[in-house]
Amino acid sequence: MKIGVPKEIKPQEHRIGLTPESVKTLISEGHEVLVENNGGFEAGFENDQYISVGAKIVDKAEDIFNDADIIVKVKEPQAGEVKMIRENQIVYTYLHLAAAKELTEGLVKSKGVCIAYETVTDDNGRLPLLAPMSAVAGRMSVQAGAHCLEKNQNGRGLLLGGAPGVEGGTVVILGGGVVGENAAVIATGMGAKVHIVDKSEARLKQLVEMFGDKIIPEQSDKIDLNKLVAKADLLIGGVLIPGAEAPKLITKPMLKLMQRGSVIVDVAIDQGGCVETSKPTTHGDPTYIIDDVIHYCVANMPGGVPRTSTIALNNATLPHLVKIANNGYAKALSDDKHLLAGLNVCKGQVTYKAVADVFGYDYVDPLKTL
Repeated sequence: MKIGVPKEIKPQEHRIGLTPESVKTLISEGHEVLVENNGGFEAGFENDQYISVGAKIVDKAEDIFNDADIIVKVKEPQAGEVKMIRENQIVYTYLHLAAAKELTEGLVKSKGVCIAYETVTDDNGRLPLLAPMSAVAGRMSVQAGAHCLEKNQNGRGLLLGGAPGVEGGTVVILGGGVVGENAAVIATGMGAKVHIVDKSEARLKQLVEMFGDKIIPEQSDKIDLNKLVAKADLLIGGVLIPGAEAPKLITKPMLKLMQRGSVIVDVAIDQGGCVETSKPTTHGDPTYIIDDVIHYCVANMPGGVPRTSTIALNNATLPHLVKIANNGYAKALSDDKHLLAGLNVCKGQVTYKAVADVFGYDYVDPLKTL
């Protein structure tokens, strides 16, 4: 098959769909790979590296979309890219459709075969293609939040890790999944006081086993969230309902309870955000203030560390891509229920129930579209 890797065009998005090492693997399997000129440059991957493993460098994204059987990206197709998707063309990338009505409409109209990284599952019910980027975003969330707490960023003027004789700040993490766990790694390492809120008692026990008394576990149905939010210097939103819009756990009136100059980092913004006042921002203009609370809602946080993120992502996505390229999408999807869970839109039909429900589409069993 011909596999095309266009340069990412979302603002401040510097990752690329395939590393040179991944391209080498695909070419060894007998496939052709087209990479847009300088597509990997910002992630530290040069054209020569792609050429040396057998890739063809293509000047225009249009030529890649015209020629490739499979389009491999990182972020959701932007408006101009959606128009280039051909009928039956495979698009393999993050989509986050539950928070993107126009994109969903465009992909349905394209009649492409759209596989979303974030809804592919595994035997343990986890999301293995989302996990590496959730880990990166979780770790970055504390780094970003700590920076926003500095006075010159309009924050409280508080050092999250404290100082000799001075207590560290309080971090409240909503969600004990991959984002929350990785946020806790950094926050506890900095010396902050860390509360992790989750609905699962079993998950909280796991986290206590990992972190010991460095965290304070909080079961969501047994706490007063208002009181906890009022304590937070840094609040991190890391809740996730696979493939669906994030629940709004923090309402606008709750901001009045927070301290002036405190910070919210809403990692769930790709799925609409778990804070009522959240709206997507960019790395170039990452924050805004409502009721004296700084909001950091960058929708592609891992794009800020593109080299680390691209390598981590490829480790997870490449095995499935090899299956699709070697067997064709119909066989690859029908043979693997976990990969099939990633099929969100196929040939004009919405094949992921949470997306169909939120936008009023008829849900179609993905197997019936193959």
